[in-house]
Amino acid sequence: MKTLKIDIVSDIACPWCAIGYARLEKAMSALGDEMAFGVQWHALELNPDPEAEAEPILPALARKYGRTEEEVWDNQSQMMSVAKDLGLNFEKLQERYTRNTFDAHRLVKWAGDQDKQTEMKMACFEAYFGRAENIADVDVLVSCAESIGLKGEEARAVIASDQYAEAVREDEAKYQQAGVSAVPAYIINQTYLVSGAQEPDTLVQAFREIAEEI
Repeated sequence: MKTLKIDIVSDIACPWCAIGYARLEKAMSALGDEMAFGVQWHALELNPDPEAEAEPILPALARKYGRTEEEVWDNQSQMMSVAKDLGLNFEKLQERYTRNTFDAHRLVKWAGDQDKQTEMKMACFEAYFGRAENIADVDVLVSCAESIGLKGEEARAVIASDQYAEAVREDEAKYQQAGVSAVPAYIINQTYLVSGAQEPDTLVQAFREIAEEI
């Protein structure tokens, strides 16, 4: 059985990254009898300035994309519907604030050393999109770690230090230099790029084609 190694470049502040992973899970499940998968998460920050003042998401996105708040509301509502169909909690998607995710990315790296990288990522998605919590806040991040069975005091110590900071910066530099400017992005076996939150059937077809070439 062939194995596809999937490096996922994403941000915890990106709703489509959560939707994309839920779709990816469906694709991997559909191909479970044909191939094996390994998943590794990598960082990209949509709001990289840690000193930037948090602001309500709707006006922030309206300004960023040159749209009205009503248009952003409609777009977010559509995402909420897509997420619900995938079993994701996006209940507070429109109530969140812009947040820097650097420390959250560091904790995802730390959780990865304990084989709980994906679980940590999902806990952060749930906190931010489902409960509109401040994903840059230490207590929120510690709670996310505890919710997946990791030790809160260890998570707090990681955040208080500079552990995993270099690893996150290396991720960001590596994939920006590789031309990844939008997330989610999937790099398959360090060779093939699949961009965006593709539908499960699209991913299944892509993975089969890639598997034939390796």
